[in-house]
Amino acid sequence: MGHPLFRTKKIDKILRDAETMADDPHAGAGLKRVLTVRDLTFFGIAAIIGAGSFSSLGLAVFSGGPGVVVLFIICGIACGFTALCYSEFASRIPVAGSAYTYAYASFGELFAWIIGWALIMEYSIGNIYVAFSWSDYFTSFLHKANINIPDYLTCSYMEAHGAVIDAATNKATAITDSTRELLNAWSSAPVVGGLKIIFDLPALVINVLITCLVYRGVKESRNFSNAMVMLKLAIVLLVIIVGGYLIFQNGLTVNWHPVNEAGVKSFMPNGFSGVMAAVSGVFFAYIGFDAVSVLAEESKNPQRDLPRGMILSLVICTTIYIVLALVLTGAVVYSKFANVGDPLAFIFEPQNLNVGWMQTLVSICAVVAMTSVLLVFQMGQPRIWMSMSRDGLLPPVFEKIHPKFQTPSFSTIITGLIVGIPLLFTDKTFVLDFTSIATLFAFVLVCGGVLLIPTREKLPGKFNMPYINSRFIFPLIIIAALIILELTNKNYISNLFSITEDNASLNISTIIFWIVMIILSITTFIKNWSLIPLLGLSTCLYLLTGMTGINWAWFGSWLGLGLIVYFSYGYRKSKLIDAEK
Repeated sequence: MGHPLFRTKKIDKILRDAETMADDPHAGAGLKRVLTVRDLTFFGIAAIIGAGSFSSLGLAVFSGGPGVVVLFIICGIACGFTALCYSEFASRIPVAGSAYTYAYASFGELFAWIIGWALIMEYSIGNIYVAFSWSDYFTSFLHKANINIPDYLTCSYMEAHGAVIDAATNKATAITDSTRELLNAWSSAPVVGGLKIIFDLPALVINVLITCLVYRGVKESRNFSNAMVMLKLAIVLLVIIVGGYLIFQNGLTVNWHPVNEAGVKSFMPNGFSGVMAAVSGVFFAYIGFDAVSVLAEESKNPQRDLPRGMILSLVICTTIYIVLALVLTGAVVYSKFANVGDPLAFIFEPQNLNVGWMQTLVSICAVVAMTSVLLVFQMGQPRIWMSMSRDGLLPPVFEKIHPKFQTPSFSTIITGLIVGIPLLFTDKTFVLDFTSIATLFAFVLVCGGVLLIPTREKLPGKFNMPYINSRFIFPLIIIAALIILELTNKNYISNLFSITEDNASLNISTIIFWIVMIILSITTFIKNWSLIPLLGLSTCLYLLTGMTGINWAWFGSWLGLGLIVYFSYGYRKSKLIDAEK
């Protein structure tokens, strides 16, 4: 028997426990199985096409220029391999819990807890960013309708305070309209007990409304989500058609090769390092596709439909993002996207393509799009907590199912509080990086987990990931990659070890990446591992090299807090202890 920290939960037991909970009268009832492959695909699109395209895409374009398309392709490939790994797990373990449940079956309890704790960052904390972005578009739309909410009720305290400090230390810098609004929020805010009352009221309100909707039931959420997805897909396609037409009509294709600081025209004006610097903004656009796997217990045929829903939504959204990035960087020079939080509306402003009706239409659509993202993420987190509670790692109240609505009621309320309370004291810049690193970490464990679970015979009517023996293929890929990089980037390997203050985080992460790749190559040669999960694991690990040292520090602090909670409660209360006796 292995160490208790790494005790795994057998797949048969996971399935039996889910069936037992569904029939337990004290749990209220099982979750309703009402979702089809179309519903699951729409939920995936609802989560992926949202804040990533309507908000964080602007930051990504500014960092990487037109070359950010390459990063979308890399992320799409990484997510494609990861989706196949998720599909393999979903086919074998069609229960709620997502990467948490999969890690429990492959890596063991400690890693399951870590990934469950990390997923809080993806779903709950990620929704904080979406709520802030939703508020930005909503208040912008209200301004166009001559309805004005006081500035101190449309921003976060941290944003307003940061603007005051920046204005005091950078007096020579021109003040933008957004900065002016933040300064006005600080100066006009009422004071109670010596504290300025500044908070984002629309963000708080939408969080409450979404929480109530998710509490009511998955069927109501499904219908609402499907309607919003149809609307926003139509608008996004309109942006692509109108924007693309104007790019070619006005001869703006030169923007795809802008002049960089050295005076040279380049598809990647800030180099590949600039493209990789956009990884947080780009990858945030993809974090929603795995939310589909959380809905396993509400799917009519999860072993067939979950894989299809994940893969279809991923392919559709990756294609849309690549074309959107080309439209944005063609319509407006990439350097103008600095601090632009509404990039799709921005390209139609008077100083750019000058299409007023499109600007208004996109603003309305953004509100709809991010509402659907809030909905899907708010559905995902309670179901992960429900699974953790079933295993004894959280108190029993987290697995309670409402007798009438048949939803994880207590977990849904707690999720609403975890999203709502931080809205009062954080800002979206911090949340963006915090969320992306947690999601990539989850993807790494899912791909690695597939390598550790035993193989099975192919079963008709269920997803079966193809097995490709990579004993020789994967090591050759790694060797070829290093040779190509050394030839195309002179002294690539030696430059990795030339660590300076500016490149320390990137170089150290890259060195660790290649060490892990060498270890994986050796292990693969010995164990004949399958190629697809290895490619998913390696591409996700590579994307992690784009994270900064500050990102890792915050992520490490969050995991440290999670371990304290685990050893204080979950380690002692785990139901696997009783099963092993």
